[in-house]
Amino acid sequence: MTAMPDHKFLREHSILLADSFERVTGQRLPADALTLYSAPFALVSHGTQADPVFNYANVFAQRLFGYTWDEFITLPSRLSAREPERDERARLLELVTQQGYIGDYCGVRVRRDGTLFRISHATVWKVLDAQGVLRGQAAMFSEVEELQ
Repeated sequence: MTAMPDHKFLREHSILLADSFERVTGQRLPADALTLYSAPFALVSHGTQADPVFNYANVFAQRLFGYTWDEFITLPSRLSAREPERDERARLLELVTQQGYIGDYCGVRVRRDGTLFRISHATVWKVLDAQGVLRGQAAMFSEVEELQ
């Protein structure tokens, strides 16, 4: 069983993710914290550090990647991809920084146990607060293909 994040953080961060998603894509996400946390799709975000660290992962993402909440929020987000895919991932994140979001990303990711999976039709966006300050980036996806 995975630990639950702090309720205040969960509520505030869910609103931030939903508001920023709508701001940059024009589409809506539910802002309800428990709805997003238990959603049938992966939702992750990382901060603005030089080597960004995940600061949010809903239950779907925790199970998919094989990390608990406490493990996920200390994980540098670059470690969600294997070394060979990290350059491509870095290019994606730079493109998101420039354009605001990407609506149809596909890429290979790695679980804690080293097994690989491909994500498809992911939306990756800049997380901006109400004042337009960059707070990080987020990704949402549900299409997953297991790889050998």
